[in-house]
Amino acid sequence: MKRHLVIFARTPQAGRVKRRLGAAIGMREAVRFYRRILGDQIRRMTLDPRWTVWLFVTPDNTLGHPAWHLVPVSRRKPQRQGDLGRRMKLPFASLPPGPVVLVGSDIPEMRASHIARAFALLGAHDLVFGPARDGGFWLVGARRVRPLPRSLFARVRWSIPTALADTLAGLPDHITVALADTLEDVDDAEALRRLAG
Repeated sequence: MKRHLVIFARTPQAGRVKRRLGAAIGMREAVRFYRRILGDQIRRMTLDPRWTVWLFVTPDNTLGHPAWHLVPVSRRKPQRQGDLGRRMKLPFASLPPGPVVLVGSDIPEMRASHIARAFALLGAHDLVFGPARDGGFWLVGARRVRPLPRSLFARVRWSIPTALADTLAGLPDHITVALADTLEDVDDAEALRRLAG
């Protein structure tokens, strides 16, 4: 079966992306940073033949945005409505058969080797998570040989250091989980400084 890599992205527009970072470095500079990181990520991931890249974007009416030009229109999808957990479940429920790995769009350190390792871990586990250094996660993947647990993302407090712990705590005991590499998602000036240093 095909492997599916989903990049979960916001359209790079001022006021819609990197607001915490923008408060420190200016909104225009934050959008420029995001657009560069996202473009590099899409470029690297679409060059790898080991998986098919899909873009799930918000706002839903921006599927034709120039930032997505490397991904065919047929593989661009809207994130739809709901909280982050509900929106992240959509690709797992709607894509063709095969394992799915979903990543954020602001992970400068992410390389194809990290994605390949996540897919490899799904060979023996139901779910895989890539921890972020801030306590969240930059990657979630599912083998999809059985339905996702209903409790996945049900009681997660997003955008705080317990997001991964909340997610793991809500999973049933019979679900097997692996942890992939820990990477940094750049949400604020402190993370940007760590990346530069």
